[in-house]
Parts: sequence; structure tokens; C-alpha cells
Amino acid sequence: MKSLLNAVFYLILLMLFPTAYSLADQHPPTRAISAQQFERWMTEVSNWGRWGQDDELGTLNLVTPEKRTQAAALVKAGLTVSLSRTINTVKSVDNPRPLSHTMDETGANANDSATDTYSIHYHGLGHSHLDGLCHMFHKGKMYNGYSQGLVTEMGCAKDSILSIKNGIFTRGVLIDIPWLRGLSELPAGTAIMAEELDLWEKTTGIHIQSGDVLLVRTGRWVIRKRLGALDLTSGMAGLHGSTIHWLKARDIAVIGSDGITDAIPSGIDTELAPLHKLIITSLGTPLLDNLDLDTLTSTAQTLGRWQFLFTANPLAVQGGTGSPINAVAIF
Repeated sequence: MKSLLNAVFYLILLMLFPTAYSLADQHPPTRAISAQQFERWMTEVSNWGRWGQDDELGTLNLVTPEKRTQAAALVKAGLTVSLSRTINTVKSVDNPRPLSHTMDETGANANDSATDTYSIHYHGLGHSHLDGLCHMFHKGKMYNGYSQGLVTEMGCAKDSILSIKNGIFTRGVLIDIPWLRGLSELPAGTAIMAEELDLWEKTTGIHIQSGDVLLVRTGRWVIRKRLGALDLTSGMAGLHGSTIHWLKARDIAVIGSDGITDAIPSGIDTELAPLHKLIITSLGTPLLDNLDLDTLTSTAQTLGRWQFLFTANPLAVQGGTGSPINAVAIF
């Protein structure tokens, strides 16, 4: 019944805001982006130099002590929700490099303890992880103009994940587009436009603010549960590249999704995932990939709350390009 009401409400809102996608259009075409347009966007939204020429923190500078204090006040029920998938140890088309977990000492061969070893290639589509600012390059540069040559076999000399050693502690906001449309999940290849993000704000009355962590749910894991592992390189729901101006205007600190944030296909032949470059390299904003937002959305709906305290603490790896992550929402 709730899904039906959402769908009806969505259709009414679309009559008021006709630029948003039609609910009946289950496979909206991805709007084309020219290479020239992409290059203009890279320059237009750039935060290079905004916090000084030596900055390696990017938009996490927006998470001020005051912002953290405000976020802490959002905790009312003391309820925690993990936003991370259990790390996948099974090789599949969407997880070609699963976690390798080896038990070194067990109850059968150890005296007083058990030990084990983890080996994980966490970038890609399989594992919940945080992309640091040295993860992406464009035209030989990474965030704040540092040369990609500073990333060597020894790791990232600049923009590494170690810059986020103190963790992320701020307001989190969930934008659930399937919920907005009265659906359980978005069809593969759906490109979410800025008009629909505006519509979500109008519908919920919550406005994205400076220093927020923005989480966008597409319902990816609902599809995987029903159909199993799929090759996602030809179609994946996510944000359209043009939403970069919306994200820039909101001054978000971090963005994440249950996919890779980018819609696939992206609409631009030269870039598989243009938002990865626009967000990480130009804005200087860390990305959270492959989160599990299903329990979060059911909790948010039950409580009637789309905002919460968000915390995440990456591994403190000198020179790391990112980190596996267990992010937590606290209501």
C-alpha cells in the first residue's frame, strides 16, 4: 500500500514538476554528454586551491567541529545500522577479486589463540569501500593539481587515504529514488537527473547542506538477490554526470551509493564513469561505493527519518588509494 501511495504521490508531483522523469518511463535514455562538455564541467566545479595549494582533505574540510556537534545531536534512539555488505569471498561476474581469507592458526593447531590473514582488492563492484582522492586522475593530475606521477609502487605521496585517518563524522542523508518512485529498485541503466534530486527534497522537506554525507539508493541489491550476480558493465543505475553542478551547489562532504554513483552507460563515449573523475578529482570529494542501503531505507521509513549521524573510519594505510569500509548510520 505504501508503494502504491508513493507512486500516486510521485505522479502528482510530476504534474507540478514536469521536468522530472516519468514513472512510466522505466528505461529513460541517458542524456548524451560531449567530451567538450565534460571538460568544461571539470573546470567549472573544481575546488582546487579552495583550501590552499597544499590541501589533501578536499570537501572533508566542510565537516567542521560545529557540523560534527550538530550531527551528534541527531542521535535520538541510539539505533545503529551498518551500511556495508558482508565482504564477499565468492568469485562472480560482479566480484572477480573476492576476499581471500586464510586461517593461520585454528582451534586444532593453536594453543591459546586463533589467527588469520585477509587479502582483498577492494576497488570495483564487489566490496563496500571508500575511494580516496588519489584514486582517480585526469590529464595527468589528481585532486588539487598534484601530478599522478606522485603515485608510485610505494603508494600515493599526496591525497592518500591517510588524510582521512581521523574518520568521517557528520550528518548523513539518504535519498531513496526507488522509494520516491514507488518502486523496489531502479531498472539497470537508469540515469538519475538533478530534477529528481530536487523532487526528493521537495517531497521529504529535507535539504542537503554543506558538510553532509549524501547516500543515494538505487535498489541494486534487490536486483542481485532476485537475479544473482550480473555483468554490470553495460547497465547500472546511478546519477547522471550533469548532477555534478547540483552536488557542487550543495557542498557535500562525501557521496556514496549502493552502486558506484555513476549511471552506466554514462552518456559519454570517452568516460565510463565521468562522475568518478568529476567528484574525486575536481571536487575533491571521497566516494563510497557498493554500500548496502536496504536496511537503512527500511529503518528510515519506519522511523520517518531520512537524516542521521554518519560515521566511517578507513584503515590508516600510508599511501593508500582507499579502504574497505564499514560505515554506520546512527539514529
